[in-house]
Amino acid sequence: MSNTVSIEDLGRLGYHEAYEIQQQRHTCVLAGRETDDAEVGTVLLVEHDPVITVTHRPEAQSHITATPEMLAAQGVQIAETDRGGDVTYHGPGQLVVYPIVDLNRMNCRIVEYLRVLEDIVIETLTAFGITGERDEDATGVWVRSGEQSAKVCAMGVRVRRWVTMHGLALNVDPDLSHFLLIVPCGLHGRPVTSLRVLLGHDCPTLQQAKDTVSAIAQRRFTEMAEQAQERRAKA
Repeated sequence: MSNTVSIEDLGRLGYHEAYEIQQQRHTCVLAGRETDDAEVGTVLLVEHDPVITVTHRPEAQSHITATPEMLAAQGVQIAETDRGGDVTYHGPGQLVVYPIVDLNRMNCRIVEYLRVLEDIVIETLTAFGITGERDEDATGVWVRSGEQSAKVCAMGVRVRRWVTMHGLALNVDPDLSHFLLIVPCGLHGRPVTSLRVLLGHDCPTLQQAKDTVSAIAQRRFTEMAEQAQERRAKA
């Protein structure tokens, strides 16, 4: 079987349209387990129309602080989601990455997979001269801002039959005022930042961010699949 991972740029899409594509790719990855030349999976890149996504966690709905009138005035929709986590915002200027990959092929468990996603973002930030870090109490990637850390990338995944869905959202140059409509990820008092805030005029374009993230993700997932295949061959 092929250990490669393909990259698919969806451009700008509504949240529900992109979710349908995720489901289609998930079905393809599962079906590929029965063939000899299937890839490990596909990494989808997308920029969403303004939307607040809310999980089924009981308290998530209460973390939308804006009124329906405020949301309508700013053109922000609400969509339910089956990923993990709480409530978050997606919109133009934010790079959303949905890896639809077979964890069985990579011999990877869920907690390890989340750490790999964080690694991919941290390596991406390093490429742009930013030091990213983990927070032991909160999934995602953070950067230091004075005495406090600010979230630059949110994460939330779902795994079904050991194939992943959903993923990460890296703030390149979104409208950060839209994050004031919610309690991001349900974390009170934790600010959100972007590459634009951190880098100013040196902020990469969304395409540059896509190129960097996709190259790192493709390399990392392929290496994991190759290493898993080698271990199976020796067993």
